[in-house]
Amino acid sequence: MMNNFSSKEHVEFFGVKFDLVTMEEALERIARIIEQHNLTQYVGVNVAILVMAQRDKELRNILNSCKFITADGLGILWGAKLLGIHIPERVPAVDLMLNLMPIAEKKGYRMFFLGASGKVIKKAVEKCKSQYPDLQIAGYHSGYFKKEEEEKIVEEIINSKADILCVGMPSPEKELFIRKNLQRMNIPFAMGVGGTFDVIAEKVKRAPIWMQKMGMEWIYRLLQEPRKMWKRYLVTNSKYAWMLIKTKLYIKG
Repeated sequence: MMNNFSSKEHVEFFGVKFDLVTMEEALERIARIIEQHNLTQYVGVNVAILVMAQRDKELRNILNSCKFITADGLGILWGAKLLGIHIPERVPAVDLMLNLMPIAEKKGYRMFFLGASGKVIKKAVEKCKSQYPDLQIAGYHSGYFKKEEEEKIVEEIINSKADILCVGMPSPEKELFIRKNLQRMNIPFAMGVGGTFDVIAEKVKRAPIWMQKMGMEWIYRLLQEPRKMWKRYLVTNSKYAWMLIKTKLYIKG
């Protein structure tokens, strides 16, 4: 599917409308969203989510309804470039959250963390408080919960009066949770952060900077958690490559 929409602010790539922002611009935009209390669901779309959205209509509809989407990974940038679509830079959700915390500390934004296991999320909170002593963490909860527990968790988030909600669950669960409950939770900025809590808690190590810059971070992650990540990276990346090849041939034809 070739892009059929583009402007100075957005571009469409395989049916997903990406915001054309740098990391600095994204952080400035989030600050405005919070100050204006403009309820916003943010998604950092990587190759896995993009491929998933091609066959998952509900996820695709959620992405199309989001007010803020960035390219999470060089795979998106390289694929878009191959098809003649320019996206200025990648804005990974993990880096966006990490860069957002000192701003939240300075401006007094309240954050709520939802995701990972109980042990991991607790350690992540401790790490964040150690690094940012004045950061207001309004609450936190494990991302492993039963369906009947969701209502209680939503109430907990509402009562926290958080300005920022970070949801570290798999896709499409995190996107579905935010979409379903955003209005009730009344949180200005809700973002999916994937495995960020695992990174903060040092359960998972990030690839060296040079590997991140070369788009090889996925290889580093695969080596750490082969059983968990092999399907996402090997199968999904193959599907993505085929999507690009078919589209490129169609354009040439």
